[in-house]
Amino acid sequence: LQHSLFSAFSRFGPLYSVRAHRNAAVAGPGYYAIVKFYSAGDASRAQRACNGQRLFQKSPLKVCICTKQKGFQQQALALNSNKCQELANHYLGFNGWSSRIVTLQNISGFDDENGDQAETVQKRSVKYLCAVEVTLPSHGVRTRGVALSEADVEHPEDPLEFVTASRRVQKLAVGKALSRAFQKILLVVLENGKVAVEYNYTPEELTDSLAEEELKGLVQVNELSLEHFDLEEEVLSDLSFDDELPGWEMPPN
Repeated sequence: LQHSLFSAFSRFGPLYSVRAHRNAAVAGPGYYAIVKFYSAGDASRAQRACNGQRLFQKSPLKVCICTKQKGFQQQALALNSNKCQELANHYLGFNGWSSRIVTLQNISGFDDENGDQAETVQKRSVKYLCAVEVTLPSHGVRTRGVALSEADVEHPEDPLEFVTASRRVQKLAVGKALSRAFQKILLVVLENGKVAVEYNYTPEELTDSLAEEELKGLVQVNELSLEHFDLEEEVLSDLSFDDELPGWEMPPN
């Protein structure tokens, strides 16, 4: 059912998610579904075209726009790197953008210099700081994102566990940095299908103006709040740890 819904509604634009559920017992047999688009315009076109139609079943569908956002936070959350890649490829094309890792630094142990030595031996933390650069050559836009990722290793004496944790933290740091880089880019999708790009730069963020050598020296930063990096959970199986990475970031409607 979810596959059929995805096929029917994805014709109107990229989908954030599709979820199908059984009706409540008082409502009788059947299903209802929640289809989330990235674009409110795509959702409106899908509603007008599909309401009252028989898309893949015998009875007509009733399709309406969700107006009540019960249970949703008011603050828009950033998309993870996989969702960024979907949107970038759809609106910009596979060759319309590129990204690379500027620096990926292991900063583990910086907080343990003044800590309890016994506690440090029993529990070891792996921490990586990453800077990623995203370039849109056709639009003359280049942005950078910086992110921090950390995880505790319960058995640091186990080499396999330590390497696995390090690998996971590296991937998370790369994905979050990619996401933060694309948060500075605003895609304006026009009615005729053309896409314009706006660069949303704030003077408080200096990463775009720093030289690459200065970015690689970010290891000198000894305190960086994790509150600024609250993203969706990364899907690590599809995240490649290479020099070239794709991505883009915008909240769903």
